[in-house]
Amino acid sequence: MAELNSTGIEFIFPHPFLRHTWDNCADLNAQLRRAILAEEAKHAGRGRSNIGGWHSEVGQLEFCGEAGKTLMERVVQFGNHASGLVFMGYGRQPKPFGWVIQAWANVNRHGDFNRPHTHPGATWSGTYYVDTGMVPGDEEATPLSLWDPCQGRASTFFPITVPEVVYVVPEPGLMVLFPSYIPHMVNPHRGSETRISIAFNLRKEPFP
Repeated sequence: MAELNSTGIEFIFPHPFLRHTWDNCADLNAQLRRAILAEEAKHAGRGRSNIGGWHSEVGQLEFCGEAGKTLMERVVQFGNHASGLVFMGYGRQPKPFGWVIQAWANVNRHGDFNRPHTHPGATWSGTYYVDTGMVPGDEEATPLSLWDPCQGRASTFFPITVPEVVYVVPEPGLMVLFPSYIPHMVNPHRGSETRISIAFNLRKEPFP
C-alpha cells in the first residue's frame, strides 16, 4: 500500500551483546592454560551449571598469577567500553561507578556441557576463550548458546523468522559480554582436546 511506503520499523527493548577478539593473546592463553590445568589437578572444583567438566573456585583468577591480573584488567576495560556504549545509545552520560568482579575457569572435555542458566545479581556476564579444545579434523568448535529471555516472544512472535537462540562459536582470545539475565548454556563438547574458558560477572556498584 503506497501510503505505508514511508513507514519504517523500530526495534524496542533490545539486548546488548558485544564480542571482541584480543590481539596477540597466544602467550597469555598459554600461561592461563598451564595455570588452570595445574589448579584442576590440585582441586576437585565446584558443581554449578556444569555437567561433567571442572569449575574452579570463584574469585579473580588469583591462581593464574600475572596472567590472571592481565585478563581481569581486560574484563574491566571491556565492561567500561560496553557500558559507555549503552549509555550513549540512550543519549545519556554514564555516571561514575565501580565494579565487583567474579571470575572462574571452566574445563570441558568430550561430552561435558553446561546446562541453561543465568547469573543473577550481576550487571554484565561474559566469557573469554583460552582454548577451543578442537584440532584439525574435528567438527566446528563447541558453541555458546544464548536464549531470548522473553519466552512469550520466542513462542508467539513469528517463531520461525525471529531467532530464539544465538550461537557463539569460540576462538582463542575471543571475549563476549551480555546482560546477566540472558539465559545461556554450553553444548556438549564435541572436540577431542580440552576446552578451556573463563566466565566472569561484572556487578555495577552501587547496584543495580
